Amino acid sequence: MTSTIDLGALADMTTGTARQVVIGDRKIALVRIGNDVYAIGDTCSHADVSLAEGEVLADDREIECWKHGSAFSLTTGAPSTLPATQPVPAYDVSVVDGRIVLVLDGQSVADGQSVGDGQSVGDGQSVGDGQSSGKESE
Repeated sequence: MTSTIDLGALADMTTGTARQVVIGDRKIALVRIGNDVYAIGDTCSHADVSLAEGEVLADDREIECWKHGSAFSLTTGAPSTLPATQPVPAYDVSVVDGRIVLVLDGQSVADGQSVGDGQSVGDGQSVGDGQSSGKESE
């Protein structure tokens, strides 16, 4: 079962920044570099902290954990520096018609689950700045 989730307009996210989105029980760090968007697990595999709060290393396509300095690939989720030794999940994300679209395999995403700061995901529900989330496919 595959779900696609509209996470909002690319224009609403500044390049070189990260933000956390929550889909069901998954915390995901969403990162924009130029016109590219990446999505990896948001919890550092070394310490239980949010990677979205870390520094985006645009030239290396990595994000650095703010607590101990481990850097993670935005394309694979693999750590490139210690102390982390385990990868975080990497997710399929793309930009379609100026909208950020996340694809989750193996999990149905129900209406009313949270995205970011209490924003909702689901057919016709609000996602970011009052925009419609569109449709999900399963």
